[in-house]
Amino acid sequence: MDQLWGSMAQYNTVQWEWPVALYLFLAGLSAGAFIAALLVKWKDDSGGRYDGLVKAGALLAPITIMLGQGLLIVDLSKPLSFWLLMLHYQLQSVMSIGVILLMIYSGMSTLFAAIVYKEWLADCELTEWFFKPLLPIIEWFENRGVWFEWVMCLVAISIAVYTGFLLSALGAKPLLNVPLLPLLFLISGMSAGVGASIALGATMFKESVQARNMQYLLSLDTKLLPVELFVLFVMFTGLVNMGGQYAVVAKQALTTGIWANIFWIGVVGVGLVLPIIVSLTSLHGLNVSAGNTASLTAGGTNSYETQQAIPMGILLINCTLVMLGSALLRLYIVYAGQIFI
Repeated sequence: MDQLWGSMAQYNTVQWEWPVALYLFLAGLSAGAFIAALLVKWKDDSGGRYDGLVKAGALLAPITIMLGQGLLIVDLSKPLSFWLLMLHYQLQSVMSIGVILLMIYSGMSTLFAAIVYKEWLADCELTEWFFKPLLPIIEWFENRGVWFEWVMCLVAISIAVYTGFLLSALGAKPLLNVPLLPLLFLISGMSAGVGASIALGATMFKESVQARNMQYLLSLDTKLLPVELFVLFVMFTGLVNMGGQYAVVAKQALTTGIWANIFWIGVVGVGLVLPIIVSLTSLHGLNVSAGNTASLTAGGTNSYETQQAIPMGILLINCTLVMLGSALLRLYIVYAGQIFI
């Protein structure tokens, strides 16, 4: 049993468990969805109406970050005292900086969702009573234009990067203090956010999703996955080349027990290689497919509108694989980083 799973004595060193890994995943997905929504908005030239992919990202960003924070609060030894973190700051602490960033980001992601859904919120009976008085403030921020959107984008990038720095709070553990870890989590979070936005956009908002914007995000995700794979390769190669305990930890993390299986089968195989293959074959160029398909508007002007069908089942499976790989990456880093020291 030890050959497959590793000695159970090693798990006594684990301080942060799966709720932290899930929080890191949700925070990264939230930031990635926010960035994806902004990228599509900047690229889209249809004017007036928001593309369905923008709506999807705007909806995902605040919901997933709030779910992640809620999970983290519940996991605290004293969850009812979490509000003290918002009153007592230590700027030399990674966690205090994270709390500040999360407060700013949560407000901005909620504000962006309010901007995108302002017409619906103003007309909905359940929300109009408190939303309409806030409408002038929301429109003021909306009128700030691209410069304010760039500020929101930079804050979203900071959140994704911060999830990599957060793990360094556990002390001098080789796998958790790799300089490339924040970059890895940024790329992985963007990939998960893009995948989630594509899945939600193609199902809930497919009537307003333009095919060229869908193609743009699919192409972006296809580029992010090989980059993530390359960063992983460089990260572990760097650890091995550093020698000493760093090399020992890298070899153990890649070859020992269940965590090696999770890395090679789950993170690399299911989460990276398989989605790359699917993207380059079944989803390349929004290929027309028989069976269950989703029709997306491909035209951008009144004089030119065509319809293309995409294989919905394959699309959703691919997005699920990307998100699963992103979640498993964080689970692997959190546990392997604490076990192999």
